[in-house]
Amino acid sequence: MASSLRTLVAKIIKIGSLTVRGPSGEETFGRGGGRTVTIRFTDTQAEEELAADPALKLGELYMEGRLLIDEGDIYEFLALVKDNTLSEGLTFGMIWRGLLRIGASLFRNRVPINHNRRNVAHHYDLDGRLFSLFLDQDWQYSCAYFNPPGISLDEAQLAKKRHIAAKLMPEPGQRVLEIGSGWGGMALYLAETSGVDVTGITLSEEQLKVSRQRVENRGLHGKVRFQLQDYRTLKPEVTFDRIVSVGMFEHVGRTNYANFFRKVNEVLAEDGVMILHSIGQPTIPYVTNPFIEKYIFPGGYIPALSEVLPHIEKAGLLVSDLEILPMHYAHTLRHWRERFLARKAEVLALYDERFFRMWEFYLAGSEMAFTHENFFIFQVQLKKKRDAVPHLRDYIGKREAALRSFEQARAPLDQIAV
Repeated sequence: MASSLRTLVAKIIKIGSLTVRGPSGEETFGRGGGRTVTIRFTDTQAEEELAADPALKLGELYMEGRLLIDEGDIYEFLALVKDNTLSEGLTFGMIWRGLLRIGASLFRNRVPINHNRRNVAHHYDLDGRLFSLFLDQDWQYSCAYFNPPGISLDEAQLAKKRHIAAKLMPEPGQRVLEIGSGWGGMALYLAETSGVDVTGITLSEEQLKVSRQRVENRGLHGKVRFQLQDYRTLKPEVTFDRIVSVGMFEHVGRTNYANFFRKVNEVLAEDGVMILHSIGQPTIPYVTNPFIEKYIFPGGYIPALSEVLPHIEKAGLLVSDLEILPMHYAHTLRHWRERFLARKAEVLALYDERFFRMWEFYLAGSEMAFTHENFFIFQVQLKKKRDAVPHLRDYIGKREAALRSFEQARAPLDQIAV
């Protein structure tokens, strides 16, 4: 084993057992009492690359098939590393690379070049058949709501839409804006359960195509419309009674938060309500994981609440409800990863082994962020006027009960064409 990797692994792995195999032999680290994982390197150069820059190279080496898991899986390996204290294993090279990435991130955030459309297309304009392999029937590509615990993925995604709709309190005839409308599931749910007029905006051409077809399939023409539009180009003279945004805020970028909430304030009616659903993390990160930034979500950034709330206040909006969902995304990602792995042959029919391993690493690493790094989902309810929402929170449960009753008579969802 490369001496640099041996030194790093010996510093990190104390709890559990990690066996490392390579061209020069095999060594085991850790004193047991935890997870047991065996990894294998196909070449000595891979060992040296991982030791020099683990934040990026771990994912790249796994994606390229130069790092293999002989016992356990990639999630178990990542979790084993996180079970141990990482700070003791930092080397000078890792520190300076981290500082360079922070500097590069700060620079990108200040350069007046926008790549939103390109960044969205990188991920969301992949072959729709890929998403059909692991998402629920409604293609909800955001955190589900496992209430009660143990329900299926489809039930939990329906519960998520119900929970958000209950907080949004839409009334028949109201105008609703969805910022980041995905494949249209939330907009269709709101229109059918609440009788509202919905406008969804997206930057993904593939999602737009699917969403518009679903409107026609469900006979909602004139009630729901989708547009290829950036939220920043919304006209202030057109206002909405309700605004909802689920899983889009992670793509806004930390230097754009002020503009985002100012735009919300512009287009939200005076007695309006907004629900913002986003991933958050416990401390300010300054930089996105380099593997995720390079291969999965270019331009993405997951904020700490301390970065978000000041911009809400400065925009003149009031926070009327804030809910933290700490483990629901971990459960969601576990479902996605298991379904993805079970359909490997079908993924390989669309893409190659390298793509499969890249996405397996992405799903496993994302799950680990919620199980080991205290990532969470926050749902914040915003308003302009004090009395725009009830003063007692029990209205949420009552509205959820009414929505459940309506769902019993709702027409079954059609299979999304892929």
